[in-house]
Amino acid sequence: MCRWMAYQGDVVYLESLLFEQEHSLVHQSLSAKKSEVTVNADGFGLGWYDERSEPGLYHEILPAWSDSNLKSLARHIKSGLFFAHVRASTGTATSRSNCHPFSYKNWLFMHNGQVGGYESIRYQLDRLIPESLYGERQGATDSEVIFLLMIANGLEQDPEQAIADTLAQILDLMKQKDIQEPLRFTSVVSNGDEMIAVRFSSDEQAPSLYCKAFDTHIVIGSEPLELSNQGWTLVPAGHLAKIKGNQYQIQALPDLMKLSA
Repeated sequence: MCRWMAYQGDVVYLESLLFEQEHSLVHQSLSAKKSEVTVNADGFGLGWYDERSEPGLYHEILPAWSDSNLKSLARHIKSGLFFAHVRASTGTATSRSNCHPFSYKNWLFMHNGQVGGYESIRYQLDRLIPESLYGERQGATDSEVIFLLMIANGLEQDPEQAIADTLAQILDLMKQKDIQEPLRFTSVVSNGDEMIAVRFSSDEQAPSLYCKAFDTHIVIGSEPLELSNQGWTLVPAGHLAKIKGNQYQIQALPDLMKLSA
């Protein structure tokens, strides 16, 4: 399983979160604590917002700990809202086009989890993407399909409903194919103004999602950035965290609760 983190708050240099924390994301890429997979070495990605409306992106197939370019970029890039992701592939190739985060206009998305039996329904899922959006598909991951379906289902107008509708579509296809493997989905999406993070699984093993509010910012991600876990809240399965500035609110998504029943 992948590891990711997202930040919103005062403008900071990215290195302060990616490298300087006790259990930073780069540390997690070598020694994850809340995942069955300890090492995440199948690529790395950054997404960040600055003065421009669309986010910046950086993708690399090297492991995060061995990418000297990442160290330099993180030392010089400043942002008040950024995403970072270390990848552990669930079957698709290690390539830049398969690295998170994914972007569309002013939106960023990244994901940890899997679509059970993905290869059995990959063709059907691709066909659900409208022709007007299909040209945005750059890679081969299930994560990118989920993002494009969320956009097609109204992400820009109603993110919460778009997420629920997309998960329902996928679960329906899995049911039609009698796929027993679970759909696991822990993700975060942002339009550059606020973030919405979701923790969901069709079984009882939703990938971990932790959140902590500091005086000037909020961090949310797969694992706490301190080994003590002190002050970090585990987002319950079937819930989302809405984040804006240095405040967050955790709430149940009724549609997701029904889907997980």
